[in-house]
Amino acid sequence: MLRMKKNVIVSTDPGIDDAVALALAAFSEELDVQLVCPLFGNVSVQNTVANTEKLLTFFNKNIKIVAGSQQPLIRETIEASNVHGKTGMEGFNFPYANQSADTSLTAVEAMHQVVSKNKTNTTLVGIGPLTDIALFIHLYPQDLAKVEEIVVMGGTLDRGNFGVLSEFNFASDPEATKMVFNSGVKIRVAPMQVGRQAKVMPETSEKIKSLNKTGDMFYQLFSKYRGGSFASGLNMYDALAIALILKPEIFEEVTTRVEIETNGRLTAGASLIDLKNYLKLPNNADVAVAVDSKQFEEWFVAALEKAN
Repeated sequence: MLRMKKNVIVSTDPGIDDAVALALAAFSEELDVQLVCPLFGNVSVQNTVANTEKLLTFFNKNIKIVAGSQQPLIRETIEASNVHGKTGMEGFNFPYANQSADTSLTAVEAMHQVVSKNKTNTTLVGIGPLTDIALFIHLYPQDLAKVEEIVVMGGTLDRGNFGVLSEFNFASDPEATKMVFNSGVKIRVAPMQVGRQAKVMPETSEKIKSLNKTGDMFYQLFSKYRGGSFASGLNMYDALAIALILKPEIFEEVTTRVEIETNGRLTAGASLIDLKNYLKLPNNADVAVAVDSKQFEEWFVAALEKAN
């Protein structure tokens, strides 16, 4: 008996590790990726849209693309071209994109159309700023009963990579992140430190290079990626969100409270993952606190082998 595929919407800001996550989702036999909404984040929304168009053309996957938000709800925009390169995907000469984003509606409207029309529930994947998912929650609360869960890569168990205590995705729009965690929807989170456990080590990078055309493309992108290095291992942050859906058994998860700081002058965007119940607040998320790095690498390579 065939299992039904999970309906999935991906909100993303490609970015090299986002590109990897998109490949893992698009080629999965267990996921039906129905919509990709590129938004601001690692680079501008113009670049993330162009990158998404290039990627889905390269993958030969005809998935609807609708551009997301150009900026956070109320803050100044931040970006991470120092990690991903000026365009977000430096290092590979993509063929001309024959797919283009639908400009007739907003990402949030597109999310509503997909979720409300699906006969079974939909999983929302947030691997960039959570602005559009927050707006969807705000504008279409009637749809939330049809959301299976929200799976995100973001936050930090201790120190940050943007601020002292803040991780980039959450720091990009702290108010939106807070709205998502206060929504009452089931949330699963892969924090930054778990991404640093889920490394692609040098010998695996070499194996990926010779897998297929997608592996070779990623190998070339990895040469420009600053999330680790070929020598020390590459941190596969955003791929963790896809792994949480497809391979949950390789993670150690804790059900707890996650609060997002929005008022602190020096700590905006910090994620207070309350592993010791200091806050005495109801649980609102399942948080991955560890991943089996060997099993992750094995799953990662096997999944990319399908990305022909």
